[in-house]
Amino acid sequence: MHEVPAIECRGLCKSFAEGAAPLEVLKGINLIVARGERVAIVGPSGAGKTTLLQLLGGLDTATSGQVLICGQDMAATGDAERGRIRNQHLGFVYQFHHLLPEFTALENVAMPLLVRRESLDAVRARARQVLERVGLADRLEHRPGELSGGERQRVAVARALVTEPAVVLADEPTGNLDRKTGDNVLELLLTLNREVGASLVIVTHDPRIASRMNRVLRLTDGGLEDATADYRGDALPGVASAAAS
Repeated sequence: MHEVPAIECRGLCKSFAEGAAPLEVLKGINLIVARGERVAIVGPSGAGKTTLLQLLGGLDTATSGQVLICGQDMAATGDAERGRIRNQHLGFVYQFHHLLPEFTALENVAMPLLVRRESLDAVRARARQVLERVGLADRLEHRPGELSGGERQRVAVARALVTEPAVVLADEPTGNLDRKTGDNVLELLLTLNREVGASLVIVTHDPRIASRMNRVLRLTDGGLEDATADYRGDALPGVASAAAS
């Protein structure tokens, strides 16, 4: 039986009003992300990478075209149903963690499950389990201001994964971290991709991150082109190829 892709977009276009003529950022994007696949999206600043990620995540609406999440058309649903699809199938990790400062690590991670109105005991147990998995068993009751940058980002990763999403969308997830901490966060995402099977779609400027993905797509002039060969280890001095890991 044919497996429904984690993400599929068809003829995706996005333009913004700017002066006398609209500014076309995305021009008919077609993309399929398979279950468990790791995809990097690269390209120059201003090319529309974050815009594309927001459209894939249902956080913005396209000018035309379709985005299907696990076979469900985001444009054919109302706001409440889009929210349900996001909560059920998608996890988000950003360059800046976007944790709620007044809540503990455990409470921040529990939020997506509380939206589902699951029992408080079950929610806390699941949030605790995921935080332990990302190495934060001793930081459950710490607030974001009491955590290091790397710990905050690990909490953000745990929050993205607590719902066991089909896809994790990550926008420069290591961009605000030093190299060692960023490498640790990347390894965490890759490990959980392998163990949980969530697809990864990562917007990045870092060739080392791109080299760890199954595919690399370059966004340029409003379209996507396959750039995987440019990001293999033998094409990047000092980068060992690990795309198959």
